[in-house]
Amino acid sequence: MKVLALDTATTDLVTGIVDTDTGESIDRVISGTRAHNEQLIPTIEELLADASLTYADLSAIVVGTGPGPFTGLRVGMATASALGVALNLPVHGVCTLDAIAHGRAGEWLVAIDARRKEVYWATFADGERRSGPNVSKPETLDLSAAGLASPESTRLVFPESIALRLPESIADLPREWATPRAAGLVACADLSAEPEPLVPLYLRRPDAVEPQAKPRSAALVGGIEETPAS
Repeated sequence: MKVLALDTATTDLVTGIVDTDTGESIDRVISGTRAHNEQLIPTIEELLADASLTYADLSAIVVGTGPGPFTGLRVGMATASALGVALNLPVHGVCTLDAIAHGRAGEWLVAIDARRKEVYWATFADGERRSGPNVSKPETLDLSAAGLASPESTRLVFPESIALRLPESIADLPREWATPRAAGLVACADLSAEPEPLVPLYLRRPDAVEPQAKPRSAALVGGIEETPAS
């Protein structure tokens, strides 16, 4: 089957098509973009054209559910849901960090930039999640309390832009950077099962909140201001 994979949890716009029968995958990734909303559908259509496919050739959709920022996750998950309804396809959600960790042997801490001087992170052993996902400041990361058997031999997937803020205890561990790819996203989905409702992993409240209601004046009764008797 041909499966469309999407992820908008990071600054990379990740799209790809995986053929589960052959294991082949085609990725189309736009790195370091903030324009997920404008670029997602055109990128999917370019991807399909590159693979000589149409929407009718797809059998399922897999989308990363974060953790990630509110706006980014909403773009990817809303698009996947809309395509699923329009094409009558099952839509499966998977944790973005799980997709990055897929296929990595040994123990890993996988993190992505959460902004506000924080990271979203989880720990893994041979691709299986051991703790998380969590959100915290890089300086507070403690592998000894993260469910790993050998913290001293753990490797990191960590954004280089904030790697200088790692604590001394793990700053010298082997480190690389990666964002999810289609093969990892699809591998983390149980395509034979009935899809569960998509639930975004925000981990914290969005920046935009509804304004609090202003208290009404005690002088207002039924919407009419009382005038003191003369």
